[in-house]
Amino acid sequence: MQKNVKITPPRYQQVAADVAAKIAKRHYLVGDRIYARSGLASQYGVSSETARRAICVLADMEIVEARKGSGVVVKSYENAVKFVQHYQNIQSMADLKREIFAIIEKQTEENKKLKECIAKMMDKTDRFRSINPFTPFDMVIDSTCHYIGKTISELNFWHNTLATVIAIRRNDTLLLSPGPYSVLMEGDVIYFIGEDKCFERVKKFLYGSSERESTSGICPGSQE
Repeated sequence: MQKNVKITPPRYQQVAADVAAKIAKRHYLVGDRIYARSGLASQYGVSSETARRAICVLADMEIVEARKGSGVVVKSYENAVKFVQHYQNIQSMADLKREIFAIIEKQTEENKKLKECIAKMMDKTDRFRSINPFTPFDMVIDSTCHYIGKTISELNFWHNTLATVIAIRRNDTLLLSPGPYSVLMEGDVIYFIGEDKCFERVKKFLYGSSERESTSGICPGSQE
């Protein structure tokens, strides 16, 4: 769709509408002789043919009467009012149509930009995942945990949760890559990685029923 295209009615229609508007405003009264073709062409800066067509429109609407030797004479005030209202309605509809098309075009352009932004976001997300395939989970060890004072090794943590502890924060200290003999203490925050469902498994393991078997069939705290 071309932008900034202004649609205008033919010049002869504009001239006819302007003459009718003057009659509707009673600048000219019924019976007044208003224009000859040459005078109309001169006043509106149009060709004689354009002036002739404007007069024909007004005559067809019975607003004026073209008399030989007398020029153009006003015939009906009421018909002039009707013509002006009709013309204005058409113009209003044309303006509304242009406005609607402009809104649709703007929305189409905005939707296109939105799709581009979404595509860029998805691309960046995929790249981030490829660089950082494991986003760590974290969980606070509170007083309801079943295994306070136990080491990671004693819990067979990976066998029971399929998650790997990568860090433990205790107060203001962060212990990275804790060994199997690191002890879980109340108030610790453990950081671990694994697939999406491992968070629920870790939570169930640490805070669920103490009388349950692990995912590998080994009871928590057992050694093989």
